[in-house]
Amino acid sequence: MDIFDKCINRMGPLGIYADQAHGYYTFPKLEGEIAPRMMFRGKERLTWSLNNYLGLANHPEVRKADAKAAAEYGMAYPMGARMMSGQTKFHEQLENELADFVGREAAYLLNYGYQGMVSIIDQLVDRKDVIVYDSEAHACIIDGMRLHIGKRFVYPHNNIENLKKQLSRAAKIIGQTGGGILVITEGVYGMSGDLGKLDEIVALKKDYNFRLLVDDAHGFGTMGPTGAGADEHFGVQNEVDVFFGTFAKSMAGIGAFVAAKKEIIKYLAYNLRSQIYAKSLPMPMVMGALKRLELLRSKPELKDNLWKVVNALQNGLKANGMNIGNTESPVTPVVLNGTIPEATQITYDLRENYNIFCSIVTYPVVPKGVIILRLIPTAVHTMEDVEYTINAFADIKKKLDAKAYKQEFAEIV
Repeated sequence: MDIFDKCINRMGPLGIYADQAHGYYTFPKLEGEIAPRMMFRGKERLTWSLNNYLGLANHPEVRKADAKAAAEYGMAYPMGARMMSGQTKFHEQLENELADFVGREAAYLLNYGYQGMVSIIDQLVDRKDVIVYDSEAHACIIDGMRLHIGKRFVYPHNNIENLKKQLSRAAKIIGQTGGGILVITEGVYGMSGDLGKLDEIVALKKDYNFRLLVDDAHGFGTMGPTGAGADEHFGVQNEVDVFFGTFAKSMAGIGAFVAAKKEIIKYLAYNLRSQIYAKSLPMPMVMGALKRLELLRSKPELKDNLWKVVNALQNGLKANGMNIGNTESPVTPVVLNGTIPEATQITYDLRENYNIFCSIVTYPVVPKGVIILRLIPTAVHTMEDVEYTINAFADIKKKLDAKAYKQEFAEIV
């Protein structure tokens, strides 16, 4: 068999809809300045689908810093991987400031969060070790564990009693192998918006010997008194052994970082394959991240504004009968019951008749029969945006309950 046959004949659960969906439901093009209102297919839409929590993407100081760094350094500098020829004092400065902000001894920059997490897991464990992880772990965590040739056990999402059972299983194994246990959870779960139970997880350390890795891509910048993350929110920064954050959410940029004790970061810097064999993060990204971090630290009103919008939106949706799950973060999922064709009809109605653009999530990301309309509030949305969206979603729910969306894909205009 030709290995390309599967590319043609087995498109996968999402790819089978490519002919009807491409360019509208999948791979849509948002155009114009990054803002609450952007252009989609020639019309202005109120946009709730951008990971721009603090509104930094088009902040004038950020744009100025990005432009200045690009003009001064270009996109090529520094050339080579960090270990070989890609090191600069600004990379080191950003790492030091990040470590200080999240309350860790040291930090190390990662070119991308996804590849970085894969490499972190790959290097922290070997065949003797056991991984215990949450069932709703992000794809980067799952792919990192695929490289692990030792045992791994999963516990149902945020089920601490089951976590104890998996830790007991892991303890028996390492008793024979001489290895260790790595527990992996997220600070904020990016689809549901609920928080990993970090306080309850770290409390288990007194009974089980394990290290804790937390992916806090959505919590960094949004959670905790200073925005340092979900572990700050729970007051357990000293108990989270390895903290992972990205620039793609609150910082509205490119890149990521890992923070821990100095000896752990030194080990990772000399062993992370995704960084050793990749070009250093370009200077405009580094200088831009320094400016973003400065604003995050010096302008608490950005996070305050975000949470004003979040609270107004979430409270209003709930008051109008919407199910937003157990979110405790800015991530706002509106959970509906329906089929994939109904999901496309809802999305079409929102975009064409209400001029609202938000992300649609269906099977296989969520179970069959479930539709999630995922809203990402930002600090630059207004109360008028919130009120309009709540009213629109109330209309949509009434239509769905009345079976108004029972047909195939909407025709894409």
